[in-house]
Amino acid sequence: MTTRTEPLRGVTHLLPQTNRLRALHSIVRDHQAKREEFVPAANRIIRGLLDAALDLLPYEARDVRTPVGQTYQGLSLASQVYGVSIARAGDSMESELRVMAPETRLGKILIQRDKVTKLPRLYYAALPAGIGLGHVLLLDPMLATGGTALAAIGVLLEHGVPEEHIVFVNLLSAPEGIKVVHDRHPEVRIVTSSIEERLNEHAFMIPGIGDFGDRYFGTDTPA
Repeated sequence: MTTRTEPLRGVTHLLPQTNRLRALHSIVRDHQAKREEFVPAANRIIRGLLDAALDLLPYEARDVRTPVGQTYQGLSLASQVYGVSIARAGDSMESELRVMAPETRLGKILIQRDKVTKLPRLYYAALPAGIGLGHVLLLDPMLATGGTALAAIGVLLEHGVPEEHIVFVNLLSAPEGIKVVHDRHPEVRIVTSSIEERLNEHAFMIPGIGDFGDRYFGTDTPA
């Protein structure tokens, strides 16, 4: 896991690189990790990412009375939260968000790379009504070239979501992808658990994790 020292345009929130996080990454990056090891470790990283993302949203004062008759000056979310997963890998992040913030309304976007043009192509989008009035956590474990991210952000903008109301949540980010997103949409915030070294000639992240969706859902395992 690499923490880059050169500045990256826009606002990118990198999780604190604790020993615990590095230990979890050592599990999910291990090519020999079994699915029963990979999924719990990935879920634990996802929880940390979602906590950090939810902390970026607006809050308002909320005073509550404690069981001993005192007042606690607390906070509550000041905006409706929407979670939008980029299928299929982004689906892995939905269940954790449901547990952590049950009030979150969920949407889904399906984007795949065209085999001829090699460009992202939108196949499906189902977004909750009123999404333009809230804040959106855009969920996808991987930010590589940034093409899919730009397409998904474009869908949200078309549905009235302000750029500054989008928080893109992913496990791994390539510096090339971060630059692409922030060059086009500088107000979109990114939350990630690792900024990788680079993309290789095949657009795979280095050191990388492989195909996250296949490993998480078990489709890389022979029947």
